[in-house]
Amino acid sequence: MRSLALRRTWPYALWLIALALVPWWLGLPLLLGIAAALLVRVERLHAWQGRLRLSLRWGLPGVSFALGHAFAEAALGWTVAAVAALAGFTLLAGLEAWLDRHRRAEREAAATPSAGDEWPERVLAPPPVGSGIIELAPPDWHACAAGSPASPAGLPGGQVRYVREAGFAGFRFDDGSHVEAPPGRCAIDPGGGWLAVEIPPGVLLWDRRSGRVHRLRRRGLCGWYAGHPWLQSSPGEMPVPLDEALRREPDD
Repeated sequence: MRSLALRRTWPYALWLIALALVPWWLGLPLLLGIAAALLVRVERLHAWQGRLRLSLRWGLPGVSFALGHAFAEAALGWTVAAVAALAGFTLLAGLEAWLDRHRRAEREAAATPSAGDEWPERVLAPPPVGSGIIELAPPDWHACAAGSPASPAGLPGGQVRYVREAGFAGFRFDDGSHVEAPPGRCAIDPGGGWLAVEIPPGVLLWDRRSGRVHRLRRRGLCGWYAGHPWLQSSPGEMPVPLDEALRREPDD
């Protein structure tokens, strides 16, 4: 591999040495001629385009070296040579970018899927989870007083009352289901499966189906959706379902 690389690079090394030894005003026209041949895209030189580019890359340092030797004062000569080399390589980079513009456009077109190929995938793809419009039913709060109904009639389990008696203080439905809780405004979801009790600054939630009680100390009930409570910590915050609220605030 190393011998192959040497066989490929030694002609360009000789080209660099030759341009460094001849006067710069002879080597510079040669480089300009090569650049012009690349720009006009001569058909006969199309197969030699890679070698012509390498000739520019290797020849530019040689011409810069010859330019530095042309000045009697060494410091001035090498300063001019360095500036010339910097300007030359900048122009060379611009030239190669211009010559490769078609290849770059082809690579970008190949990497970007067409709208025709992407459209069927979008149509057949299932909608993302949680997409759609969620409309919360606002809670209907009722003040509770011992012995008086705290909910409208017609709900599953009957009406709910706040009961205070020996050994129990909380809410009790007509069907006998009950939950211990301090007094406060209460709300029942439209399906009758949840009871919410305001305990400022939070809320107590009772799932009548499972019997589980959740006490959230920093969030209030915002509304009901699909038979489940949604909560928020402040009026300007986005409401979240109970599972998300419990992850953010540990359950008692």
